[in-house]
Amino acid sequence: MNNFLKTIAISLISLNINAQIIDKIEALIGEEIVLSSDIESQYLQYTLQANQKSLQSKCEIIEDILFQKLLIHKAKIDSVEVTNEEVESEINTRLNYFENQLGSIEKVEEYFGKNKMEIELELSKVIKDQFFAQKIQSTIASDVKITPSEVKDFFELQKQADLPQVPTKIEIKQIVIKPVISDEQKKKSKERLNSFRKRVYNGEDFKMLATLYSDDTESAKNGGELGFVNRGELVPSFERAAFRLKEGEISEVVESRYGFHLIQLIKRRGNQINVRHILLKNKVTSTALFNAKTKIDNIKQEIISGKLTFENALIKYSDDDSKNNGGYILNNNMSTMHILDDIDPSLKYSVDKLNVNQISEPIIMQFPDQSSAYRLLKINKKIESHTANIIDDFTMISDVVLNVKKQEELLKWIQSTIDKTYIKISDELKECEFKNKWIK
Repeated sequence: MNNFLKTIAISLISLNINAQIIDKIEALIGEEIVLSSDIESQYLQYTLQANQKSLQSKCEIIEDILFQKLLIHKAKIDSVEVTNEEVESEINTRLNYFENQLGSIEKVEEYFGKNKMEIELELSKVIKDQFFAQKIQSTIASDVKITPSEVKDFFELQKQADLPQVPTKIEIKQIVIKPVISDEQKKKSKERLNSFRKRVYNGEDFKMLATLYSDDTESAKNGGELGFVNRGELVPSFERAAFRLKEGEISEVVESRYGFHLIQLIKRRGNQINVRHILLKNKVTSTALFNAKTKIDNIKQEIISGKLTFENALIKYSDDDSKNNGGYILNNNMSTMHILDDIDPSLKYSVDKLNVNQISEPIIMQFPDQSSAYRLLKINKKIESHTANIIDDFTMISDVVLNVKKQEELLKWIQSTIDKTYIKISDELKECEFKNKWIK
């Protein structure tokens, strides 16, 4: 099974498995029911991912399901609120993903052997329970705090064993210079979109024009449709224009950082909208790219000659949003420190030989929307690979201590809540050796 089909199977496997086995109740956690199909679907997911089967792993999965049901039971007792809007938004997100991958909602229905309404109904229960579990779990250890002395005590204990080796980490700043799109190019894009607008009002299909001409290749596959989105999920200029529209109405030409758009509102649902659009990206000419290279060369000379510091130059010249946080490149955890071996290979190649405070040669870069720019890189800080110590790695050790303390609090909560909850386990499940006292 290829990775995409495996993702499909794992994500919605419960939609098919109920029909394949005779269901029975395996456990009651308060008023929450654990069915045979719950266990089998989770176990099948595990075996698809791990390519192995064992009684131990199945028992671990069963205990995890019991824990999830305990969370859901407690969330309902505590009147934790999960809104219809939250559930509908997540349903739409998942369906849009599968629709984009398989090509159409009809193909999604065909794949699962259910119509869209049936899929939505079954997803609704799964997603609502997931929200209940997530919300109550986030409150259990939310008040847990640690002190510097706890971090130090933990580190001293670890010193008696083998301390871990911390990989090389670096902190990188950048100055980005983007090619300038000429007014003439912008004028041509606007004129072309306005011609599309007239064609739609003269009877042509917006979806067909989006499919043929939009530079947003992903949405173009679906006639330019983006699916339902909430406020705050779109770029500001696009969102302002889209939320002003009436159903079926087409916007004036809208400019964003991606280029120029023509937007049509398909449907409004509360604080959500579904739109389709045609995007014309700002095409960069070879002349504009050459001019950007010349500009960044001059900036580097200003820095080397001492006319400007790197930091002053990035404030004065950089065209990237990173200038608002000191030019730092952030990792997926929004931290400035990157593990050298984990960063993008092209970026690693550019900084691997740089010393701290050394500035790179101008490097061409590509953004996710495939547009290009030039940048200068500077290593602001570098921590070489070393055995963990309390000075350089205090934050990392603090995170470990905090997680350990939260886990301890969670285990206390589980046992305390089990003691106060009606629980009944089937004889088959009693064969498992659980970590917690589910069997009373």
